[in-house]
Amino acid sequence: MGSMAQQRQALGAYGEAIAARHLIERGMVLLDHNWRCDDGEIDLVLRDGRTLVFCEVKTRRSSSYGTPHEAVTVTKFARMRRLASQWMAASGAREADVRLDVVAIVCPKGGTPTIEHLRGIG
Repeated sequence: MGSMAQQRQALGAYGEAIAARHLIERGMVLLDHNWRCDDGEIDLVLRDGRTLVFCEVKTRRSSSYGTPHEAVTVTKFARMRRLASQWMAASGAREADVRLDVVAIVCPKGGTPTIEHLRGIG
């Protein structure tokens, strides 16, 4: 893996850790992270009260090429819905309330990260 790919991977992992901490501090319970299957990966799976939340985390150094949440397309949401169903089947979850969220994080070099939590997207 090249240096740029390693930097992107490290930034993504850092963003996921920030997002998980942010959501847990707001009362959510982390059930799973980086869950993978043949069709893709779910960044975070949480419980928010009685609601099962599948969360995509997007982290960027800046918004020069668009905000992080703008990178989550209709196609990505369709994949998230499929993956959520697969996670529920694999875990035996039978929740009536399911939500898709996005956490968008901008981490400027040497600066404080900004976090935007978008609930119930897609």
